[in-house]
Amino acid sequence: MDFTVKIYKSLLETLIGEKYEFQTFDEYLKQPADKTIILRHDVDLLPFNSLRFAKIQHELGVKGTYYFRAVPQSWNEDVIKEIAALGHEIGYHYENLTTCNGDIEKGITDFKHNLEELRKLAPVSTICMHGSPMSKYDSKDLWKEYNYEDYDLIGEPYFDVNFNEVFYLTDTGRKWDGNKVSVRDRVDSSFDLSFHSTNEIIEYAKQTGLPNKIMFTYHPQRWNDNLFMWTKELVFQNAKNIVKKLFFVK
Repeated sequence: MDFTVKIYKSLLETLIGEKYEFQTFDEYLKQPADKTIILRHDVDLLPFNSLRFAKIQHELGVKGTYYFRAVPQSWNEDVIKEIAALGHEIGYHYENLTTCNGDIEKGITDFKHNLEELRKLAPVSTICMHGSPMSKYDSKDLWKEYNYEDYDLIGEPYFDVNFNEVFYLTDTGRKWDGNKVSVRDRVDSSFDLSFHSTNEIIEYAKQTGLPNKIMFTYHPQRWNDNLFMWTKELVFQNAKNIVKKLFFVK
């Protein structure tokens, strides 16, 4: 079974064994290591799943970056503060053009408000767009009119990472090769590497060796050891993938 917490921990242990340095996105932007991994987590739903990931990483002596949406399904203040206390980076998972129906001025006002509220809970220096796959609005378009650096922010992965140098792996679609069902979680990359399962990544790391710089994007709500929750997520995501591919993927 893939997408269990058990296999997630096995992947981390493999990467640790391959002598990678683990950096938050903030740390990577300020001083990228030669052989580094950025563990990015998009906390779309089930924030306690993200807390479980954060605790596992802390036990293993590594850290990651957690992006929280400003919606009740994601925004749990106790979880945010506990993850920050474990030494992880907290960021804002913005979707303001979706929540404001494409209104740029309302969107930036909403962005500033949510960023201020999140900073009451933890330091925030980076942001990351939430894809909102069922929406016609791309919230990255905020930055056609405004500059996020004006809000004391140093980076956004879709703008500030050279993915020809950093290998990008995302579990979008509940698979590692889900680009055909991804609406916005896409990057331009020169890497000719593709994996379907977590086990494939683990075996390739051990036998061949992965690139020296990697950004992993996880959606922790997809990873469960509980059989009921695991099956529920599998069925839901497979159905969602069909809808996205038919109606939303360009």
